[in-house]
Amino acid sequence: MLLSIKVIVSGKRACFTRPEMKAERVSYDVPTPGALEGLLKSIYWKPAMRYVIDRIIVFNPVEFTSVRRNEVKSKVKLGKMKAQMKEAEEVKQGKRDAITTDPRIYTNIGDERTQRASMILKNVRYGVEFHVELTGIRCEREQEECDPLKKHQAEFIRRCRKGQYFRQPCLGCAEFPAEVVLTDSFQLNEVCEENKGRHDLGYMLYRVCFRDGGRPVHGDWEKKVFSDEAESLFYRPIMEDGIIDVARYKEAVTC
Repeated sequence: MLLSIKVIVSGKRACFTRPEMKAERVSYDVPTPGALEGLLKSIYWKPAMRYVIDRIIVFNPVEFTSVRRNEVKSKVKLGKMKAQMKEAEEVKQGKRDAITTDPRIYTNIGDERTQRASMILKNVRYGVEFHVELTGIRCEREQEECDPLKKHQAEFIRRCRKGQYFRQPCLGCAEFPAEVVLTDSFQLNEVCEENKGRHDLGYMLYRVCFRDGGRPVHGDWEKKVFSDEAESLFYRPIMEDGIIDVARYKEAVTC
């Protein structure tokens, strides 16, 4: 049974970066569905399920502020992480005396650290309505279950009520934490006057879609190798009285 779940998401700061801005970070006026999917995944997620955003309610006025932050240019190398894990296993087995590979990035060495300006949102509060769908990817235990969809829905609700999560839910960037509260209904009378009326938000990023669909290359689950090929999907939503009907406008998604 398809169940519509509603949560209230709020935070002091948020940044949903426009991909066309290269040098500096500039946030969209409202969150992208992909960013909200990532936020929900930080609470509960399995390969057998996916979140589909249906509606976004923007309660607070859209207010921007400018900040300057120190950022790291590079990413941690996957190869170094695997090498460190292998060396740790060899140390445990007595085949090696110590771990020599260090995958960490040191910002005080070289030009790893850079300072970038960001135009971010402040004092945000959103209502998010979504549902859960199955992807068709299941383990043996899930194949034996009568209703895996109902199980995933119940597990998300349970974790959300208890304030449990796998990693801190965030609003676009990891340093902007979000508070997520389960609700039965949205109080639309709490939408601010600035958001009333019809607002064309222009073309926005809908989500980044990986072409492998969450399945390893050649369907080999023993030696899992996933493709990193992805494409960006865009849509053009309109906010009416603070409400963005994502389910309505995602029909016009373009690459």
